[in-house]
Amino acid sequence: MPAVQASGLVKKFGELRAVDQIDLEVRTGEVFGVLGPNGAGKTTTLKMLATLLSIDSGRAEIFGVDVAAEPHRVRQLIGVTGQYASVDEDLTGAENLWLFGRIQGLSSKAARATASRLLEQFGLTEAAERRISEFSGGMRRRLDLAASLINRPPLIFLDEPTTGLDPRTRGQMWNTIRELVDDGCTVLLTTQYLDEADQLADRVCVIDQGRKVAEGTPDALKSQVGDSTLQLELAPGADQALARAVIVRVLGEEPVATPESGRLNVALAVADRAADVLIALREAAVSIVSVSVAKPTLDEVFFALTGHGTADGPAATVPGQSTSSLDGTSGLDGSASFDGSASFDDSATEVAR
Repeated sequence: MPAVQASGLVKKFGELRAVDQIDLEVRTGEVFGVLGPNGAGKTTTLKMLATLLSIDSGRAEIFGVDVAAEPHRVRQLIGVTGQYASVDEDLTGAENLWLFGRIQGLSSKAARATASRLLEQFGLTEAAERRISEFSGGMRRRLDLAASLINRPPLIFLDEPTTGLDPRTRGQMWNTIRELVDDGCTVLLTTQYLDEADQLADRVCVIDQGRKVAEGTPDALKSQVGDSTLQLELAPGADQALARAVIVRVLGEEPVATPESGRLNVALAVADRAADVLIALREAAVSIVSVSVAKPTLDEVFFALTGHGTADGPAATVPGQSTSSLDGTSGLDGSASFDGSASFDDSATEVAR
């Protein structure tokens, strides 16, 4: 049985169709990535699957349980980790996890034991008695993820789990997510980082302007672009516009800029064409720091599928969703697993017993 089965999902905000006829199937035991610029509809899709937003049209099931008809049962099967957790800054890490355990129906003793187990699992034992206000960004994110696992749900929703983290902490979170899958969890994540989807996801769904434009393994999607990619890092002060024009003239392909690394990437039908590009750039007096030929990147896949780069994609304004570029900071508020007794909105966590 698939962990997630959705067909024809639609969500409208007034005249805007934020999600437009999206189909998804997440297999049990895999990491499934939902990729797209903010405003594309990926977070709205996740919220519908997590019962945080109603489904206007279509159908979704979590392990065979209908999301719209039985939301309380669905909440027992999932954990949700957003970018901003509803934690008490004045409580310690151990106290916050104990509180989440009590909210979800555990006895005080069981909640304390669960908190201790999760703190150890996520490398937070030494910080157990420190207030959350003293936690680093990486420690907070690990605590968020720990809170979503209190009831050991078989399916975890992660909304841009590493936004704002430094590279070392991002790597630690990636390892933690891999360990969750090794322990039997299924993970559905939205991400603003293309390399994150490439590193973690078994399969990727690309969403743009509310519609699914592609789905498959990262390698399968890359193969649609070409067999190899020319990666160029220009010298500081080099004319990037001129470099792009030269590449288009030589190859007939628009290069994709990678903001994180300052590189220009362009697909090559034949690897030998890289020499033609380098000669043309030298004749145009464009200085290059480094050059390499590698497999295509997901940046190029996104550009090929949507006709625009990941950082400059159109962003629709919908409630609870950022309109910034792909490296923005929108996300879900709330990180605990659901047990049917808690309701969440975009501004605060409300517990209704």
